[in-house]
Amino acid sequence: MIEAVAQAAGRPVSRETFDKLREFTRLLEDESARQNLISVATLGALWKRHIIDSAQLVRFEPQRGSTWIDIGSGAGLPGVVIACLVEGPVTLAEPRSLRARFLEQTVKTLGLRATIIQSKAERINGSYEVITGRAVASMTRFLTMCDHLSTGKTCWVLPKGRSAQSELEEARRSWQGVFHVEQSVTDPDAKIVVGTGVRALKR
Repeated sequence: MIEAVAQAAGRPVSRETFDKLREFTRLLEDESARQNLISVATLGALWKRHIIDSAQLVRFEPQRGSTWIDIGSGAGLPGVVIACLVEGPVTLAEPRSLRARFLEQTVKTLGLRATIIQSKAERINGSYEVITGRAVASMTRFLTMCDHLSTGKTCWVLPKGRSAQSELEEARRSWQGVFHVEQSVTDPDAKIVVGTGVRALKR
């Protein structure tokens, strides 16, 4: 499994890092018995559906040590997985208190360089070199929510399902930038939209 994670992330994964990911899966399973973090139907395929699916986003990090923010982090997917794999600081934004508390405990248990912000994206301050979010909102809505957290050099890494191309076409009506669509390594129907130089079109 460690090789699969490394291949998805596009970088070596140490035994220590893999142990953190394995402990995270245990924490996820335990907490899922108390709150609805992930679909019960996906628990049996937790590594592929959630861990490796999140790890693949690290491939698009523009440079080592980049600052990341995961919007609507929820169960820590992809944010906790990213924090296990990258060198730079990761911010996990989650408005729901129960999930935010789970993230706080998880980050503490795993000893991650990550910060939890219990807030909606619109109320967060700061700027980040990479912005991501899994199953949060349509691409147009997501860009609108998070634009104030970006700079001209920010890389947007947005995992999408089979609607990736149509969401990108819709977003291009009000946003400009350099976008490309990458194939997910875990789901033949899923895509990842990667964008740089993203800014709203002037009207």
